[in-house]
Amino acid sequence: MPQDDLLERLLDFLRRSPTPWHAVANMAARLEGAGFRRLDETEAWQLAPGERVFVTRNDSSIIALQLPEGALAALRMIGAHTDSPGLRLKPHAAQTAAGWLQLGVEVYGGALLAPWFDRELGLAGRVHVRHPDGHLEGVLLHVDRAVAIIPSLAIHLDREANNGRALNAQTEMAPVFLQGGDRPDLERLLLAWLDEQHGLSGAEILDVELAFHDMQPPSRVGVEGELIAGAQLDNLLSCFIGLEALLASDGSQGALLVANDHEEVGSASACGAQGPFLGDVLKRVNAQLGEAGDEGFIRLIQASRMISCDNAHALHPNFPDKHDAAHGPAINGGPVIKVNANQRYATNSATAAMFRDLCREVGEPVQTFVTRADMACGSTIGPITATELGVPTLDVGVPQWAMHSIRETAGARDVASLARVLTAFCNRAELP
Repeated sequence: MPQDDLLERLLDFLRRSPTPWHAVANMAARLEGAGFRRLDETEAWQLAPGERVFVTRNDSSIIALQLPEGALAALRMIGAHTDSPGLRLKPHAAQTAAGWLQLGVEVYGGALLAPWFDRELGLAGRVHVRHPDGHLEGVLLHVDRAVAIIPSLAIHLDREANNGRALNAQTEMAPVFLQGGDRPDLERLLLAWLDEQHGLSGAEILDVELAFHDMQPPSRVGVEGELIAGAQLDNLLSCFIGLEALLASDGSQGALLVANDHEEVGSASACGAQGPFLGDVLKRVNAQLGEAGDEGFIRLIQASRMISCDNAHALHPNFPDKHDAAHGPAINGGPVIKVNANQRYATNSATAAMFRDLCREVGEPVQTFVTRADMACGSTIGPITATELGVPTLDVGVPQWAMHSIRETAGARDVASLARVLTAFCNRAELP
């Protein structure tokens, strides 16, 4: 069935994307396979109407553009982010205790820490090396086997373990890695893995950005496979759905997919949503294909629309009181419009009306999420992009459970549902 094919592509993408750098590399490969041309930010661009192009920054953020055959008057923009909360290695990670080599970690983003215990962990990220001839290169590393674990302390030694004891990320979260090892063993293993994966014999490691990842593969769950469980659904699920929508569109309209890094830590970076990446790309595109000058650029932005896609909190059957009674999105109940009066989400009535009309057009249900008035609300790239660029924006997402856990859960049917709505958005001739 078409939905089964879609979900198999999703599971494969999740398996091969343990870090933002891997996710962008996999998205880029998919785009190139579909005929998109890679651009380099350091070179002069020559763009033509009807072209399909993409560009990356820091190898962890990506923008893909479908240029219209006619005048560049408006863009249908889809936004997502490539990063997820987790455990990243410190620069000098090797430490020893009780005869074990452990790796010191820093918590990236607002990770839910308890589920990381007793999980088989792999290691992935990017490594910059110096080759014997002196040139420098950054390469991806993916140790796709269990090389570490964070063992829990037995309840016999901590009778308060089930009573809400706080976790100390500095002293309690360092994974055990190698019995009897030390720092040279870590460097030796990294070099051996680089040689195995890239043939980098004789290279010298200069610096690394590495993270642990769960070795349990993503899967369908439920008697009828109603659920998808896996790591980093927030927000690789939105990256995948946005890419599927762009590739499935008919190419008649100007459309764009942006997937930024660093959303989980505030987006303030050169490749984050608060940085200049999207604005830089749009200015260069408009200078060649749009109306020249600042006024022409502003006209393009105001005629465009952005749908920021980041997962929403689904109603949890064990904790129904954590939701407003009238705003509890259901798993497999369709995409969710996210609303916050204090602008933690960028949705307003005009942009929400456009999305509801898209859902009506393709026959998909639509839900709404508003957090309880007595609880804090998270945020997304939506308000940041709207603030930086000025584009009319709304926030939507697939409902999910266990956000920021090492393993999250979403609805299998919601994947195709949001993909159909976003494809219709990319194809829409007139934007309200």
